[in-house]
Amino acid sequence: MKSVKFTLIILALLLALSFMVPGCKQQKGQKVRLMEVTHSVFYAPQYVAIHKGFFEEEGIEIELTTGEGADKVMTAVLAEQVDIGFMGPEAAIYVYNEGKEDHALIFAQLTQTDGSFLMGREEEPDFKWENLKGKTIIGGRKGGVPEMSLEYVLKKHGLTPGVDVEVLTNIQFALMGGAFTGGTGDYVTLFEPIASTLENEGVGHVLASVGVAAGNIPFTTYSAKKSFIEENKDLIQRFTNAIYKGQQFVQEHSPEEIAEAIKPAFPDSDLELLTKVARRYKEQDSWPAAPALKEDDFYHLQEIMELAGELHERAPYDELVTNEFAEKAAN
Repeated sequence: MKSVKFTLIILALLLALSFMVPGCKQQKGQKVRLMEVTHSVFYAPQYVAIHKGFFEEEGIEIELTTGEGADKVMTAVLAEQVDIGFMGPEAAIYVYNEGKEDHALIFAQLTQTDGSFLMGREEEPDFKWENLKGKTIIGGRKGGVPEMSLEYVLKKHGLTPGVDVEVLTNIQFALMGGAFTGGTGDYVTLFEPIASTLENEGVGHVLASVGVAAGNIPFTTYSAKKSFIEENKDLIQRFTNAIYKGQQFVQEHSPEEIAEAIKPAFPDSDLELLTKVARRYKEQDSWPAAPALKEDDFYHLQEIMELAGELHERAPYDELVTNEFAEKAAN
């Protein structure tokens, strides 16, 4: 009799566990493979959404990787190695203009200015962009938005790349800081926290913001294949909801609080540095309050691409951008 009772108890426990295990999996959330173009404090709202649990609230578990280049991220998206790519919209424009039917569709924007800063070897209290005449700048990958934004700013100030100023485009994005500290170039454009780190080490000085000089553009956005979005609308909506919460957080909190929130994403950076960087981006309004992408900003980006000689036909806003999810998130 005892053995029968014992057997029944064991069966009851196993039955309970069979219900508990799926419950645990559900609690972890639906996994989303997200690849970011690079790892930077510039993307603070994203890291806030991850580390403050906003994705978890939406039933999403983020698997984050870094591609080190919009071209690499877009390749991963099209090859379905990742679900969502976080990169400059120029990659989606290039793919669309190639005539690919299942092209990438942009569904949310995270930053609205260029995130790079011009650094020199010496302090220049009276810096003017015209001072760069006859100099060499490490500018990033040719055809990438950071390099094209730099060229746009130079031309605005009467400097023609290749004539009045040399812009180096043969150094990989991740190696630009090292190349500069190693003696290459007179100036370099860098993202944070690398720029402030070099500044703290006394090997460079931030002289100007490329983002402020270039004006508002949809610098980094989220995109996925059209087919993926169509088949996963609920997931895309929940993802965008989490991003919106991250954007609202950085709007409503101080640089010190933002630094605390993103510290897990930058374990090797101290809070003082992260606070300095967060303040720099917050003061220049790099982070929009909502993820919808404005049509005027989208065409301003394409104007910059045209002036750089990288775009010969503009891509239509309505074909490449959907604000359906961004608008629902904000409402």
